[in-house]
Amino acid sequence: MKKLMKGNEALGEGAIKAGCAAYFGYPITPQNELTEYMSKRMLEEKRVFLQSESELAAINMVLGASAAGVKAMTSSSSPGISLKQEGLSYMAGCELPALIVNVQRGGPGLGNIAGSQADYFQATKGGGHGDYHLIVLAPSSVQEMFEMPAQAFALAEKYRNPVMILADGVVGQILEPMEEVKVDSTYHGDRSWVLDGCQGRAPRKIRSLLMEEGALEEHNIKLQKKYKVIKEQEQRCQKQNTEKADIILVAYGTSARVCYSAMLAARKKGLSVGLLRPLTLWPFPVKAIAELTGTAKAFLTVEMSAGQMVEDVKLAVNGRKPVHFYGRAGGGMPTEEEILKEIEKI
Repeated sequence: MKKLMKGNEALGEGAIKAGCAAYFGYPITPQNELTEYMSKRMLEEKRVFLQSESELAAINMVLGASAAGVKAMTSSSSPGISLKQEGLSYMAGCELPALIVNVQRGGPGLGNIAGSQADYFQATKGGGHGDYHLIVLAPSSVQEMFEMPAQAFALAEKYRNPVMILADGVVGQILEPMEEVKVDSTYHGDRSWVLDGCQGRAPRKIRSLLMEEGALEEHNIKLQKKYKVIKEQEQRCQKQNTEKADIILVAYGTSARVCYSAMLAARKKGLSVGLLRPLTLWPFPVKAIAELTGTAKAFLTVEMSAGQMVEDVKLAVNGRKPVHFYGRAGGGMPTEEEILKEIEKI
């Protein structure tokens, strides 16, 4: 049975259904509905909800809960996520699983409260210090906002790594039908790292401060091996009409929704256009894009930014075919008509 839900609220319910046991957050538009929703539902489920005194406090509460084996999450919007970067780097260094949600708004600075996609670099290139990666998922519908928390928690625990859901203000605020399908984030792997008391065992340590000679480099080598496995096994995307298409649109989130309409309009005009939508922004679906270079004549990347993901598309295409870009910055949203004009130019 389907029901109307706002994207932010659907994400909250999806996280609860996925077993989220603790939520730590701090209010900021346009993700406030998520925090508000969790403040009610987590208490109804007799789980932990805490509105912290700051974004810094929230991410470090997540770190502590995760170290104790608790399925924990936090959420914010662009400037708030910036404040969480130190904690995210610490969590990656400690190899702690958790869910972080960014419902992006326009920037830089305080910017505005319109939807944006200008945090792509921050999310996918390691916004904090050190050589680390977050796994990054990109929903484009209320249904995916509900389903992706379970995927995120499962990936986080499988790889002992923070996972970010990178949404935008439009997907967060949009109201549309969704179905509460059964979600599963159960992980049956090793949890011997959890700090749950010695219980007769040798003491355990979770830390990212490694001062012994060579210890930090050894830890970095271990992390890079893990990231290589994630790159090989977790690239995900959705392809529509890409087989033998001359022009491939590449977009995620709200931009992908608009590109879908533009693709249909272009095909009505007799233009051979397909759409590739990354579901994972890191690892980026390099393999799928590289395969399409054999048949496509050109690629058009569409973003609600001045151009960030386009760099990863160019790397995936690797000079085999032209890569074009169209974007709107500062909370601007591309329209179907604008994208169609860009397709016709190509």
